Amino acid sequence: MKYDEFITKVGGRADVSLETADALTAATLQTLAERISGGEAAQLAKYLPDELRPHLTGAEELAQRFDSRAFVRRVAERTGTDPERVASGVRAVFATLREETPREELEDVLTQLPKDYSSLVGAKP
Repeated sequence: MKYDEFITKVGGRADVSLETADALTAATLQTLAERISGGEAAQLAKYLPDELRPHLTGAEELAQRFDSRAFVRRVAERTGTDPERVASGVRAVFATLREETPREELEDVLTQLPKDYSSLVGAKP
């Protein structure tokens, strides 16, 4: 998938402008890279458009532990957006990842997230 298509899908799902979709996507991927292992973030990056890969690279090998509310708060801080609006954007990013990433790869990512993330990431693949 191309970058423009990815951002357009996120924007449509979250009902936000392309500029906002871009910011939400970047912030969600950066926050995800903090939450999962660096190796897993690098694996996921391989399946994303070139423009999005840097948001997942350079992560520490060990994942930080924080719950889904902290995830949303971090994305909100990165984007300067209200956490209520951010939650729908995060869900839109994960829905697009689910659609565009091989099932096995996304399953590997999701196994690193606790159950309280289910409202953000959707059903496990």
